[in-house]
Amino acid sequence: MTSMRKREDAILDAARQCIEAFGVRRTTLTDVARRAGVSRPTVYRHWPDISSLVADLLTRELRAVFDACALEADEATARERLIHQCGGTVGALWAHPLFNRFVDTETDVLATYVFHRFGSSQRAALGLIRAEIEAGHADGSVRKEDAGRLARLVLLTVQAVTTSRRLVADTLSDDRLLEELRLLLDGYLRPLEATR
Repeated sequence: MTSMRKREDAILDAARQCIEAFGVRRTTLTDVARRAGVSRPTVYRHWPDISSLVADLLTRELRAVFDACALEADEATARERLIHQCGGTVGALWAHPLFNRFVDTETDVLATYVFHRFGSSQRAALGLIRAEIEAGHADGSVRKEDAGRLARLVLLTVQAVTTSRRLVADTLSDDRLLEELRLLLDGYLRPLEATR
């Protein structure tokens, strides 16, 4: 099992290198196999096409960002931890070469996940967000509303800021935009009686 996981990671690493260098449209499973030093059938055994490979690659990369941001969050309340994690995730994605490649040249791939359906990485993010919201219900730092609904709105807000920062670059620096995101999320999640 461990050797299979290592092989899958090596293939995903090769896919990341190919996509960063050439883009999704110009990357083939053959290119990935060659770069990973494995046969084409080995790649096809795990991924039937480049789309499924890209989806798994994005999930792995985004999950690593989410997990790293969660480890850094040590605030007292769940709401504060969630806001820290969201801001940290956005900042890390802005600096991530693969994510930037998608924003710059692979917008049609991103459009599927922005406009049409949640992908596996978004579902993973929803699970993490929902867990913090439920912890916030328990510690009283998040308003008592449906955790699933709150999680989706938080995810959509974070996603919009992550992918659209260039639309406000003329008026907000990245640091200021992150601060505005934190204020927005804090106001949305804070118990209503605490805002009065």
